[in-house]
Amino acid sequence: MKFNYKHTMYASFIGYIVQAIINNFIPLLFLTFQSSYNIPISKITFLVTFNFGIQLLIDLLSAGFIDKIGYKASVVIAHIASAAGLIALTILPELFSDPFVGLLISVMIYAIGGGLIEVLISPIVEACPTDNKETAMSLLHSFYCWGHVGVVLISTIFFSICGILNWKWLAIFWSIIPIINSIFFIKVPISKLNEDGEKGLTIKNLISNKMFWIMVILMICAGASEQSVSQWASTFAEKGLGVNKTIGDLTGPMFFAIMMGISRVLYSKFGEKMNLEKSMLYSGGLCLISYFIISISPWPVFSLIGCGLCGLSVGLLWPGTFSMSSSKIKGGGTAMFAFLALAGDIGCSIGPTVVGTVSGMFNDNIKVGIIAASMFPIVLILGLIINIFTIKSDYY
Repeated sequence: MKFNYKHTMYASFIGYIVQAIINNFIPLLFLTFQSSYNIPISKITFLVTFNFGIQLLIDLLSAGFIDKIGYKASVVIAHIASAAGLIALTILPELFSDPFVGLLISVMIYAIGGGLIEVLISPIVEACPTDNKETAMSLLHSFYCWGHVGVVLISTIFFSICGILNWKWLAIFWSIIPIINSIFFIKVPISKLNEDGEKGLTIKNLISNKMFWIMVILMICAGASEQSVSQWASTFAEKGLGVNKTIGDLTGPMFFAIMMGISRVLYSKFGEKMNLEKSMLYSGGLCLISYFIISISPWPVFSLIGCGLCGLSVGLLWPGTFSMSSSKIKGGGTAMFAFLALAGDIGCSIGPTVVGTVSGMFNDNIKVGIIAASMFPIVLILGLIINIFTIKSDYY
C-alpha cells in the first residue's frame, strides 16, 4: 500500500486520541488504586499533577532535540513511550514494596510520550501540503475531544460489564492504539516544517520577536479559559442535574468535551470561508458571556448550560493560536510550537488555580472563582484586538 499525506493526517488524528488516553484514563482509577494499593487519595491525585509536570518539562526541552533527531523518529518514540507507560501501569506497582513508586514511574514514561505528542503533532500537520491549514488544525484538535469522550465512555462500559478490578486488561487494550499508530507513523510521509535549506528561527530570534510574545499570551489565555471551567464541569453537572458525584464526573466533563469537539469540527468544515482572527475574537466574546452565565445565574442548570457554551467557545482558541502563529511568524519552526505548547499548558495550570484560590477566599464559592478567571478571556480578546489592528509588518 502506498501511503500519502492523507494517511499522515489520519495518523496525527490518532495521535491526539493517544494524548487523550494518556491524560484521561488514570483519573478513572483513583478509587481503585486507593483500595487496591492502600494509597492515600492525596498521593494518588498527585499523579495527574506529575503527569502534566513531566509534559511541561518535555515541552520546554523538546525545542533543543526534536529537530536533531527528526519528526518521524520523535513521534515514533512518543507513541512507544505512551504504550510502554500504559503497560507498565499493569506491572510496576506489584514490583515495588511501595506501589506508588511503580505508579509514578509508569506515569513518567507515558507522560514523556504525551509531552512529545503535544509538541509534534501540530507541526507535523502544519507541514502537510493541505489547502487550508486553519481548518485542518481545528479538525486535528477535535480528535482530542473525541478521544476524551471515547476513553470515558468505553472505560465506563468496560467497568460495568467486566468489573473495575479487571482494569489492567483495559490498560493493555488502550496501549494497543499507540503501538499500532507508531507503525503507522513509520510508514507515512512526514515533511519538514521549514523547506530544505531554510532554517527555523532560533530561540533567541523568537524571544526577541514581539509577535511571538503576543501569541504566547494568547496561548496562556486559551489554556486558562478552557481549564478554568473544564476542571469544575463535574461540579456544575452534579448541582445542575441533581445527580451524585460519579454521574457528575461522567456527564460534566463529557458535555464540555463534546461541545468543544463540535466547535472544532464546525470550524474545520466552514472555516475556509471565515477569517480566523475575527472567529477567535467572537469565540473569546462568547467565552466571556459563558463565564457570566455560569457565575451570575441563580439556577444550577443554567450554570451547566454555561459550561457547555464555554466548551463550544474555547474549541477554536488553542488550534487557532497555533495556526495564527505559523502564518504570522515565518520560520518559527519546532521551537515555536514547543514554546506555544508550554504556554498552553501553563495556562491550563493557572486557570484552575485562580478559580480554586479565589473560591477558597469566599467560602468555596466557585462562581466567584469563575468571575475572577474571566480575566483570561478578557486578556485574550485584548490580545486579538491588538493583533488585528496593529501594523503586522512591525512584528515580523
